[in-house]
Amino acid sequence: METAERTDLKEKIKRAAFSMFCQRGIKSVSMDDIAQHLAMSKKTLYKWFKNKDEVVYEATADYLCCVQHDCEGYIEQAQNAIDELFQVMALTKQVFSQTHPSIFHDLQKYHHDSWQLWLQHKNSFMLQKVKANIIRGMREGLYRKDLNVDIMARMRLAILELPFNAEVFPPHEYEIKQVQLAVLEHYMLGMATLKGHKLINEYKQITEEE
Repeated sequence: METAERTDLKEKIKRAAFSMFCQRGIKSVSMDDIAQHLAMSKKTLYKWFKNKDEVVYEATADYLCCVQHDCEGYIEQAQNAIDELFQVMALTKQVFSQTHPSIFHDLQKYHHDSWQLWLQHKNSFMLQKVKANIIRGMREGLYRKDLNVDIMARMRLAILELPFNAEVFPPHEYEIKQVQLAVLEHYMLGMATLKGHKLINEYKQITEEE
């Protein structure tokens, strides 16, 4: 019982810390802030994590695991490749409406191991899923047959972090969520056949009416 309670406490710390990172950016959240938010002493916090870098790593790992699980679920229930992308759009809205613009910058600059964890997720799990979606769409006649699957998939991943680039999209002028959705829509329309365009317009009308 004691072990389970202590494990629950560690999970609670990771969830709370990640929520704070998303709201305020990673750099601006200290171990003091996390302890104060959870109404616990820093001594208790350091029983579970030797430093902030470890908190960031474990919280990021847990989050990416949840994202992968959710993504698998969306793909499994999608009726076609375009429906799959609209399901991803819904997840994107949820994720990026809660994410601070500096989060990728903070990961890359201050938390090397966590950044590598993100890159591994992107270049392995996500690359595989994007390629599978393109192949599915080509098979269903929704995407053009002349697409280079590898190039298109890697291009998609390359622009994934673009909305978080403050030099291109200053956060005081653009909402990350809107930029991300616009980029995804542009990517989708560029691949679509006439049949695919018609289906995209149908899905857009449905989502806009919701």
